Amino acid sequence: MRKLFLCFLSLGLFYTLPINTTFSAAPPTKVVISYAVLSEREGALFVARDQGFFRKHGLDVDLVYVSSAPVALASIAHGDSQINTASVSGAILGAAAGGLDLVFIAGLVNRLTGTIVSSPDIKTPAELKGKTIGVTSIGGGNWVFTMLALEHWGLDVKRDNITIRVIGNDAVRAQAMTTGVIQATQLSAYSSAAMLKRQGYRVLADLPELGIPYQGTTVFARRSYVNQQPEVVEKILTAIVEAIAFIQDPANKSAVMRSLAKGLRLPKPEDTADGYEIIKTLYERKIYPTADGIRNTIRLLGANNEKIRALRAEDLIDDRTVRRLEQKGLFQANPR
Repeated sequence: MRKLFLCFLSLGLFYTLPINTTFSAAPPTKVVISYAVLSEREGALFVARDQGFFRKHGLDVDLVYVSSAPVALASIAHGDSQINTASVSGAILGAAAGGLDLVFIAGLVNRLTGTIVSSPDIKTPAELKGKTIGVTSIGGGNWVFTMLALEHWGLDVKRDNITIRVIGNDAVRAQAMTTGVIQATQLSAYSSAAMLKRQGYRVLADLPELGIPYQGTTVFARRSYVNQQPEVVEKILTAIVEAIAFIQDPANKSAVMRSLAKGLRLPKPEDTADGYEIIKTLYERKIYPTADGIRNTIRLLGANNEKIRALRAEDLIDDRTVRRLEQKGLFQANPR
């Protein structure tokens, strides 16, 4: 009887092993997500990577920081990246007006973010008259933030003799503040603003409090990619929503701060404390793009660009994936 049992056991192993090998798990889908701003707004990407939310949904995601929106657009046009996150800017709208099939598939932050920081002697927005304000580029997201804030305060660049000077990214502009090259700038990274504030510089405005509609952080892709890879796009957005829920849970504070420090290339997690407190309230759980925010940027940039002026915000939005996620209950406090 024992010999017979061993015979059946060996036969079972013989037939089982090839079957398990045949049905091995499929390799994860490779996706490159690029972003052109180093700020806490990209925290959902960092957390989704570090906490394994992308991998959980069968994705092998590379997060790639690029130097500017035009570089990000070149990468998506050539297929080097499939998904991008950014503020709606002149570069993005210009590319869409030029024929690139870009669509906004989600909106993570639907208002202005960051701060306007000024020299210690500037106490009110009105005192920006006659001063030099630093930006990353003309028409870029940082420039749009700045112009919308000035407009909100009733300031006009030409009338009020305000000089807009191209300086560089957040770190370069923060340095330019300390050397007196510029007297004010919009900073996307709250950690940079906190550093300057400790040195005596003044935060003129916490931009979310101004209530200006804007597509502050959008997820966008080529329409052709969304049509060809709807399941992949859904998995990407699902992982991001799960990351947002993780960030908004106070129990995860330490883990989120570690991810922010790693993503922002800061030496210590404690350096992200100010930014962490802000992003908990900035992110939208219902990640719909905002037509009003996109329309606001089209209005601003379209004043001097006929092709951008002809764009319609509704034509640039593809919220099919977000609607599917809502139908599945993903936006509920305790998603199914």
